[in-house]
Parts: sequence; C-alpha cells; structure tokens
Amino acid sequence: MTEGAEDRAEHRIAELVELIRYHDQLYHTDDVPEIPDADYDLLKRELLELEATHPELTRPDSPTQTVGADPSTLFEPVEHRVPMMSLDNAFDRDELSAWADRAKRRLAAEDFGGLVCELKFDGLAVSLRYEDGRLVQAATRGNGRVGEDITANVLTLRTVPHRLPAEAPQVLEVRGEVYMPLAAFDALNAHQDAEGKPRYANPRNTAAGSLRQKDPSITATRGLSMWCYSVGEVQGGPEVATHSATLEYLDSLGLPVNPETAAVDSVDAAWQFVERCETMRHDLPYEIDGAVIKVDRLDLQQELGSTSRAPRWAVAYKLPPEEQTTGLLDIHVSIGSKGKATPFAVLEPVFVGGSTVAMATLHNEDQVREKDVRPGDTVVVRKAGDVIPEVLRPVLADRPSGLPEWVFPEVCPCPHQQPLTRQGGDAAHYCRFSRCPEQLRGWIEHFAARNALDIEHLGEQRVRLFIDLGFITDVSDIYALPYDRIRELEGFGELSVANLADAIEASKQQPLARLLVGLNIRHLGDTTCELLADDLGSLDRIMGASVEELADIDGIGPIIAESVHEFFQSDVNQEIIQRLPKELREAKSSDPDAEAESLPQTLEGMTIVVTGGLEGYTRDGVGAAIKARGGKSPGGVSSKTTALVVGENPGASKLDKAEKLGVPILNEAQFQRLIETGELP
Repeated sequence: MTEGAEDRAEHRIAELVELIRYHDQLYHTDDVPEIPDADYDLLKRELLELEATHPELTRPDSPTQTVGADPSTLFEPVEHRVPMMSLDNAFDRDELSAWADRAKRRLAAEDFGGLVCELKFDGLAVSLRYEDGRLVQAATRGNGRVGEDITANVLTLRTVPHRLPAEAPQVLEVRGEVYMPLAAFDALNAHQDAEGKPRYANPRNTAAGSLRQKDPSITATRGLSMWCYSVGEVQGGPEVATHSATLEYLDSLGLPVNPETAAVDSVDAAWQFVERCETMRHDLPYEIDGAVIKVDRLDLQQELGSTSRAPRWAVAYKLPPEEQTTGLLDIHVSIGSKGKATPFAVLEPVFVGGSTVAMATLHNEDQVREKDVRPGDTVVVRKAGDVIPEVLRPVLADRPSGLPEWVFPEVCPCPHQQPLTRQGGDAAHYCRFSRCPEQLRGWIEHFAARNALDIEHLGEQRVRLFIDLGFITDVSDIYALPYDRIRELEGFGELSVANLADAIEASKQQPLARLLVGLNIRHLGDTTCELLADDLGSLDRIMGASVEELADIDGIGPIIAESVHEFFQSDVNQEIIQRLPKELREAKSSDPDAEAESLPQTLEGMTIVVTGGLEGYTRDGVGAAIKARGGKSPGGVSSKTTALVVGENPGASKLDKAEKLGVPILNEAQFQRLIETGELP
C-alpha cells in the first residue's frame, strides 16, 4: 500500500469519526436527526470497511467501538451496573448467515441450538430498575455506561407497572424500548394541526423527545408505551437457562413483553421471521425497523461474549429504509375534491419504503414555511407502507447559497385562474370556484372510491377523459353517461363498457352512509357519515335538519353540523341530489345481517367509545358489535358517552377527556361482560 493511499484512508477515517459522532449526538441526545437512518448506516458501513482494511488505523474512540452518545446534561446521570450495549447490524440474508457462522466458530459445541427472534422497535432504549418489586429508577441508554435519569417520566407510562408481584427478585433491572403507538402519534399531530402548530416528523423522535420532557405531566399526555426484551442486573429470582424463558418470566411478572417474539431452531427459520416482519410491518400499531436475532441459551451467550460495543450472540436485521434523501426539484399545488389547495414536492426519483417516489405531500403553506424546504434543496423523504410520501425536512448543510424561499401561489392552477383564499383560523387555501375542473375531478374520483359508492372501472384516467369530453359535469352525470358514445372511443370495447355500466348500476344499492361519504361534505368523515345515517335514517331528514338538531347527534358537534347544513342548503347541491337515482335518494342505513338481528339489544340507548386494540376485534368490527346490540359507537368522548373501553395502546386524549368528564372506563373483560349483560361494572 502506498503512503498516499494510507494517508487518504487515515484522513477519511478521521472525517467519518467526527461526522458519525455529530449525527450520534443529534440522534441519541438531541432527538433531532439531520439525516435518515439509511444515510447514517452508509457512513457507519464505510467506516467499518476502512477499519477492516486498515486495522492499524482503528481508534479506541471510533463509533464502531462505542455505544450511542454521551447523555444530556438536562437530567441526572445514571451509571449502568451492567452496560447497555448496542447491536451489530445485518442488511441481507448473507450477512445474517455470516453472523451465525462467526458465532458457531467461536463455540466449543457444534451448534448454538435455538434462536429467539424479536421485533426491532423504533423507539428509545431504556432501563427499569425494580428493588423489592418497586420501580425505583428508569434511565436512558446514553453511551452504554452512563444514561439519564427519567424515572418521573417513565412513571407516567400506563404500560409500565410501578410494583411487581411479591415473588419478584430483590433486584431486577429490565431493558426495553419506549415507543409512541401510531394512534397516539396521529392524535398528537391532529392536535398540532388544530392548534396551528408544526407537525411532528416521526414517532421515534417524538417518543424520545416526549420521554425527555422536564415536566412529566407533558410526557403523561403523549400516550407512550414500552416493550421489555432483556434484563441487566438481577439479584434473586428463579434460575433460567434461556432467553426465551427470561421473557416468559418477565411476562409472568406483568411486564409488557411483545407477543410477536418467536423461538426458532435454525437460521433459515430466523430468515422466515425476518420476511414476516417485512410483510406485517405496516399492520402493526407501532413502528418497527427490523428484527433482532439472539442465541437462546444463556450459557452460550456467556461463552460468545461481546465486543467493546455489541454482544456477539445477537444481531439486528435492518429492514429497507423508509426515509431517504433526494433532490427537491419544484413545489406545485394540487386542488382536491373540496377545493383544498395542497402543495406537493416534485422530487428526483428515489427508492424508499419499497417503491420509487417522485412526488410527496407538503400539507399546506404553514408546513412549507415551518419546514423551510425550497426548490433546489436536498430533502429527507419518508414513505411508510401505503402512506403518501412526505417531505420531512431539508438537509441544510447541502443547501446552495442564496436559495430563495418558495411562495404560495395566489391563483388556482386550473385554466380559470381563480384566486386561492385562506380564511382566518384555517391552515389550508381553497379554490371557491364551483366549476373548477380540478375540484370536479377529485369529487368524481372520491364519489367512486371504494369507501364511498365503490364504482369499479371508473378510475382516474376515465374520470379525466369523461370530464374533458363533457360527459360529466357533476356526480349525478355518472348515472347518465352516454354509453353509445363511449363505445366509439378508443380503448373501450363492448365488455369494458358493460363492466362500467354494471358497476354504476350496482352502486345505486349502496346504503345512506356510503352516499354521504361520496357527497364529500367538508369536515364529514366516514365515521360521522355513519353516525348521521344511523341517527336520522334518511337523506330527506338529514337535508331538513337544523344546525341544532345535527349538533345534538353524539359525535357530530357544531363545526360538522354547520358544514352539513350549509352543504344541503346550497341550491347547486340540491339540484345535483335531485338528479341522482331515486334508489340513492331513498337509501337507508345498512341493514344488520341475520345474526345481528337475532342478537339481544343489551346496549340499547348506550354510547360506547373504544380506544386501542381489543383482542378478537378489528377496528370496524368492534363498532359493528356495539351497533348490532343497539348501541352507538362514535369516534370521540363527550358528556353523552356511556363508557370508554380501553384496549392495547390507547389514545391519551380520549382517556384524559373521559377522566375529566367522569365517564366510566372499562377494560376488555368488562366490555365483554357489558356486551353480554348490558350492565356497567
């Protein structure tokens, strides 16, 4: 190796060490990461490869040899009696197999036996210390040796027991991950939107920031939860031989242990677990970013030992990243079905979250200003599953000098160039021109969507075509399409026209709630459409109801009532409704199926609100079960609520409101008894 090559390697290693330290501080201590995990992983891998090629240049303070970052000075330091280590990563099947092969070579035995597979949660690593069964201290991981005392904040977590059963060890230190459930994150951002405040970027950073609040009462409102996955110091208690037995023991003490954990007998089976993680990643009520594979036998863990920063008996498999950086080419504005003007980013195409992304939402003018993203920036983009891609923030270090701010346009991008207006207290701009073609396109697509009238074969391209040809000027025209003329168009054969006609005919039988969804009334969502339909029973009664009558319906409220009343008072909307098929105008609420009709009406007159997941029920299913027994199931708690049912990972706002109003709070078992007997505990 030439002297010049070694000098370059040494210079790059020094550069990477400082760069990674900088990002470690932002991520672990300040909770304001500047780059996505994927970009950070690339820096770390480059450093590892350079150190492997030039071992003589590896520094003792290298991030490859240390854990996390030094703890913040905002909290008292806590020295971990047993170090809280990090994990080495694997990014594909070959790297997972290579980890297993290295572990086998270090063991005297021919094989390491079984493995334990766990989800890798995207949260903040913490340690809980119980003495004589009482929680006496909670701390962050920090740099692995010293963390921060966050006891007062952890005591506000509903899933963390303050006391353990009498049979608990004299000293039990439990390690785990504090995270923010997606429902809590969505509720928090909805509150931010309502207050006109900036949205939080992602659940992980929000959970970390929430846990580091100086005021524990703020932490208490954030709906944080925890999963326990290992132990540190233990004095007393039963002898266990495996990691899986340790988890079972923690579960028996009432500590939250994730149910998705699996014991397997081979690396191939562990890989199947990894594949399941990727499949179910977006079906879970919390975020994961991978899987953790551990040797199950504790004696073999002891034999394998650790490096300076990570155990050799465990490895973290990282799922494909859901955040990436890319170039922001421009910012355009789209007009939605209700006239809402939404800015969106035009991006250099980037592969993220399992697909290539070229556009991403920016929500509204305030969000663009708050995030301070500008055409020409390098930006961080996030895409989780089927969620619309979102621009999170710019990479300010890469911003070109003198880059101008983006200015929200004053007129609608449609050919009519009507002004975009923003009313006081509203975060969004609107085009109020009733014949705006962009609004019409969005309304027709919304009307035909699966959760509304469910008209197959009437997709975006056909909607645009029929509008351009003048076949559709409002939703009622869907039911008067000129099929003879459509058959003459290129790409429309006899079968495709027949399928379209059949789908439109079938949509006439949709229930009232689906029609209300399709009418696209501002502030009226799917759940409130069902409430309106169930309470008033017919379109005529809804159209004739006063604002006061509408607001009196549990779950509606004055804002929605005003919007519904205003919609139906419009002469234009009344004319459109009169042109709809008679079947739709006379639509009723969904009829319960035969089984529901035979169920005892144990909940008649009751209003039951549910927060969190209930075993054996989907979100829609629990509402259906309540309604089938004569009850109502609105989305929010009010003074009219009979009871709030609390399942797994509940929303903090509903709990807080129920407690303030004195509404009875039921667990799953009490809810089941209520369904069966109709009696509150």
